[in-house]
Amino acid sequence: MALIQQVEDGKLVESASQASLSDEKKAGNNGMDKDAFLQLLVAQMQYQDPLEPTSNTEYISQYAQFSQVEQMQNMAGSMDLMRASGLVGQEVYVKTTNSSGDVDYVRGKVDYVVYENGKAYVAIDEALYSLDDVDTIADSAYMAAYDKALDFNIRVNKLPNIHGVDMSWAAEIDDLEKTYNEMSDYEKGFVAKDVADKVKKYVDKLKELRAAAGENDDAGTVEGEGDVEDEGDVEGGDQP
Repeated sequence: MALIQQVEDGKLVESASQASLSDEKKAGNNGMDKDAFLQLLVAQMQYQDPLEPTSNTEYISQYAQFSQVEQMQNMAGSMDLMRASGLVGQEVYVKTTNSSGDVDYVRGKVDYVVYENGKAYVAIDEALYSLDDVDTIADSAYMAAYDKALDFNIRVNKLPNIHGVDMSWAAEIDDLEKTYNEMSDYEKGFVAKDVADKVKKYVDKLKELRAAAGENDDAGTVEGEGDVEDEGDVEGGDQP
């Protein structure tokens, strides 16, 4: 899988998510692991008071406690990995904070999961985010219906005042009516009632404009046929 990274002045530019991941890796490297604990244990044995030495039982107890903590951490990491793996293919919102301290949200589908230093990260558009920053998980059908209703609402708001509607808006109004009628009941639930009522008013207005145009066309047709019949009658009367 190819990773995309911005290049500026011939150098790779580190994204905010990559910087965050790098910092967390450094913090993880400075954390307390089994080797560090054993080094401390050896140092404690080396520099203990020879008159009051620590008993072997106490050393074993300390090691057992550390092992329990380590197992709990490993278990928590495994649970995080399972949770993150379950998000692959799901639509999520991730809470992010920029350099100014402003909170923003990144929305996207989780493509894959990365597990580093006991922590799970979700990948969205090739950017990594901590599992802890995942704020909302949404069903794909929910997000599709939400996006469809949002686009529908934006299009309705772009229509002119109903008194300014003319036949140049016929195609857009027809398409809006068709889009709404083809929505499922679930999708219609995302469209506010006042928006649906507004569309109906525009559809009714368009029907009035078409009816007016149709009456003019019919009147012209009838008048033309009447003229032809009258002329035919006159010509027929002149024949012997």
